Amino acid sequence: MKLRTFALATVAALALGATMAQAKTFRYAFQGDAQSLDPHGLNETFSLGFLGNVYEGLTGYDAKMNLIPALAVKWETVNPTTWRFYLRKGVKFHNGSDFNADDVIFTWKRATSTESGQKARASLITGMKKIDDYTIEMTTAGPVPTLARELAWLYIMDKEWSTEHNATEAAKPSAAGRENAWATTHENGTGPFIVVERQPDVKTVMKRFPGYWGKPKTNVDEVVFTPIKQAATRVAALLSGQIDLAYPVPVQDWNRINKAPGVKALTGPEARTIFLGMDQARDELTNSSVKGKNPFKDIRVREAFAHAIDLNAIKRAIMRGASWPSGLMWAPQVNGYNAKMNTPYKYDPAKSKKLLAEAGYPDGFTVGMDCPNNRYVNDEKICQAVASMLAKVGVKVDLLAQPKSKYFAKVTASGGYNTPFYLLGWTPGSMDVHNVFMNLIACRNKERNMGKYNIGGYCNKRIDELTDLIAKETDPKKRQAYIDEGAAILHKEFGYLPLHQQPLSWGVSEKVSVAQRADNVMDIRNVVVNK
Repeated sequence: MKLRTFALATVAALALGATMAQAKTFRYAFQGDAQSLDPHGLNETFSLGFLGNVYEGLTGYDAKMNLIPALAVKWETVNPTTWRFYLRKGVKFHNGSDFNADDVIFTWKRATSTESGQKARASLITGMKKIDDYTIEMTTAGPVPTLARELAWLYIMDKEWSTEHNATEAAKPSAAGRENAWATTHENGTGPFIVVERQPDVKTVMKRFPGYWGKPKTNVDEVVFTPIKQAATRVAALLSGQIDLAYPVPVQDWNRINKAPGVKALTGPEARTIFLGMDQARDELTNSSVKGKNPFKDIRVREAFAHAIDLNAIKRAIMRGASWPSGLMWAPQVNGYNAKMNTPYKYDPAKSKKLLAEAGYPDGFTVGMDCPNNRYVNDEKICQAVASMLAKVGVKVDLLAQPKSKYFAKVTASGGYNTPFYLLGWTPGSMDVHNVFMNLIACRNKERNMGKYNIGGYCNKRIDELTDLIAKETDPKKRQAYIDEGAAILHKEFGYLPLHQQPLSWGVSEKVSVAQRADNVMDIRNVVVNK
């Protein structure tokens, strides 16, 4: 109970200070909630970004996505497979415990546990040893040039606190309330804010941590986060002054927001690719009129789906011109992007019908589709548009759109990859293409922790070889050649169907200043309230 006692004492102190100095409160809303307070339970950008205000990694990102020191003050490569990190001294966890090397080693081991959503990231490290209380060495199987960037998302936990509360292994979000899932509903980070009230899907309140080691730009003392599913309700709350920031806001509301007094729209390209995936692993497709086989194992069916989807129509009608149709699974902001390889599939419904007939489905077939309705910009509307387009070539889509908590629990590894056809978005936390290969494109391999988010089970052995080569290659030209080869294979095999890079779409009160990061993360360190 150390955290609760410390947090309550902190709240009392802050409340007293607020009466003397007019504490600044920042209120914001997103279309869904953080899935859990366990920093290793799920590799999902919003949840990790939210928790980044509470927990920290050895490294971090500034407002412009530059890599910066966090719980490590500096690092160096001893040799191509050995990294040495020098840890920050004087750092306190929220319960008052000291941060040291034992916490880093514990965190690494915890992040490789069975239910961890961070297993692929943590498994880049094959060994870790303590040199002294503030120096550690990490070893990797081969050169991993992006390791420091990946570690920004591997949040450090207090070994003693986790042991005290039987939270030594990661717990998936659905385990909340179970004996070994304390960390899903409680926190003890080193970040600038403490969670003092948590009502999942209703409200989360954070207070400034007075023992924080850093001196962030923010003047915020209290944060009130409210998940608001309906876009119209989010916008109304912004316009009425109930909240200071809402995201995402519908792109069609940008002009309305900009014309309203006291608020403005913040927009720009996000480093997130939205795409469709197909189950290519099961011998019989679930939730389909086709029995005894899986039509997505036939490349002609996958190609038919690719040519049935009009990306420009989605851009025009659903995204109101504010998206960038893509032929790649990674955005221009990601290291490894090559514009010459970015060739979207052409819209050609006649070709789709011909391919379906050649594959033995002249009248099409029925297939289920899973889609979140509170995760990405216009996610449900995109899925509805895709369903309508596929209907024109004879494919009937049984669409299931639901909140992201239920969606992720169904389609990811914890739910047995239970989907025949789905929409997903991905921003590589490292801002490097290897993250995409490792998590999405490589064959699913539990032993090597590869392909954890390869929900459809696409698999090509050469892609696996290229994933390893991309991870180790330090020559930029050779590395880019490997990346481009992998992109060409994936494109030729229609392994995924990229749709677009979505826009950053925020509505902000003119009484606050914020930094809009390309990964769409709300880092409250950069928020200043001017009221």
